[in-house]
Amino acid sequence: MRRRLLIVLLAFSVLAVAGFAVPLLGSTAANRTYEFTAARTADAARFAALAQQALAGGPADQLRAEVRAHAALFGDGVVVVDARRQILVAEGMPATDPQVTAAVDAALRNQPRAPLPDLRPWSSGDTLFTQAVGTGVRVSGAVVLRTSVRPAAADIALRWAVVLLATLLAAAAVVIGVFRLARWVLLPVDTLAGAMHRMTEGGARPHVDITAGPPELRGLAENFNHMSDALAESADRQRALVADIAHQLRNPMAALRLRVDGLTAPETHSTPETHSTLETHPAPIRGTNRPTPSKIRGPEPCQGGESPGLWITAETQRSMQVEFDRLESLLDGMLALASADSAATDLAATATDARCEVGAVVAERLDAWHEAAQRAGVGFAEAARGAWEVRCSESELAQVVDVVLDNAVKYAGRGAVVSWSVRGRGGMVVLEVADDGAGVEEGDLPRLTERFWRGSGEPGSGLGLAIAERLLTARGGTLALSRAVPSGLVVHIGLPEAP
Repeated sequence: MRRRLLIVLLAFSVLAVAGFAVPLLGSTAANRTYEFTAARTADAARFAALAQQALAGGPADQLRAEVRAHAALFGDGVVVVDARRQILVAEGMPATDPQVTAAVDAALRNQPRAPLPDLRPWSSGDTLFTQAVGTGVRVSGAVVLRTSVRPAAADIALRWAVVLLATLLAAAAVVIGVFRLARWVLLPVDTLAGAMHRMTEGGARPHVDITAGPPELRGLAENFNHMSDALAESADRQRALVADIAHQLRNPMAALRLRVDGLTAPETHSTPETHSTLETHPAPIRGTNRPTPSKIRGPEPCQGGESPGLWITAETQRSMQVEFDRLESLLDGMLALASADSAATDLAATATDARCEVGAVVAERLDAWHEAAQRAGVGFAEAARGAWEVRCSESELAQVVDVVLDNAVKYAGRGAVVSWSVRGRGGMVVLEVADDGAGVEEGDLPRLTERFWRGSGEPGSGLGLAIAERLLTARGGTLALSRAVPSGLVVHIGLPEAP
């Protein structure tokens, strides 16, 4: 990319400098040629005026003196003749030269002289300037001036050298500017490429700090930093999830192992070979229509030997069922958390314009939780609705509100009242859901949003608030918890206000 960019910029710069230098060189040569032609034409006209005075009967001394001085100064040849081609002055060149003779004839016929082509630094040789003597259409003589173009060509060469030197300096400045521009444009790209390489090698949160370069690339660097943070956070969450799963599943699995290990107990029998028996209890097993075994006695010792007996009591079965329920709850919670992480990642990767009215969503969820709250002995307080719209979809906000209401119904306690309010604060809309139940200890507040954390002896998987926080942070929101006064818990749900 760097090579292609430099080739394009350098080619464009060379063409631009050449497009400026070439016309300037031509203009310089044309101007010097015009100066040279004008000077020699003026000299020939001066000699023609003096020759007219001499042909009118005046002295020719001044004409001869000026012709000699001009020839001595410039090295030119001058021939002045009358209408009968009689030589009045001949200095520096013979009047019988064929070119001079042809020029005299053309001047006596008052023919215009062909313009002199533009000179170049390599121009050489002589050129003839002619001037008719007389006034109007009456020609009384002719002046022929032969001069060398080398002095004018030398001046043009000097001027061209100055122009070319300036062009080289300009080209050097343009090349330096091109390289600096390419570096300014591509430095952020190189920095991003290095950061991407570090990321592929497993570097932790590679960030790029770009203070130079186009604004678009600086914005790309900021987006890269956000992506790096998101990927690192996702990796951290995955590692933490694996560790949490291993830790959380270890407890019910250990309990089940203890239950299974307790099924066998050594027992000695002296009776003859018998068969296993099953005693049933009328209570059914949950989820089936089969009777609940109160005791299962497995193979008893045969005659002449001893073997352990296998016993499963109803209490052991209930304990195992509780552990199975706990495993199912954990798996359901982990699936919900995985869905929340996936939804949060999608929200962070795509910009959406979803919006909803907070009061309407809360009122609808309160109606949905009304029956469960009545069974738990929890009441809902009415609140004045405000027209607060947030940048969040109704389904996402409803899921967060469901988590908060579920916790309030479960843990606030019988007789508690749940209230809510909405207010704006610095571009954010804050929904506060409070209960006047027992609340939690001050030291446990920061741990409420930790995955799998539960209070001592409390049911559940400990994932609800973690899922809610993940959904809110993906929308640029916040989730905070504080103790209510005099007792209870307040959940602060912050979301960006919709314009």
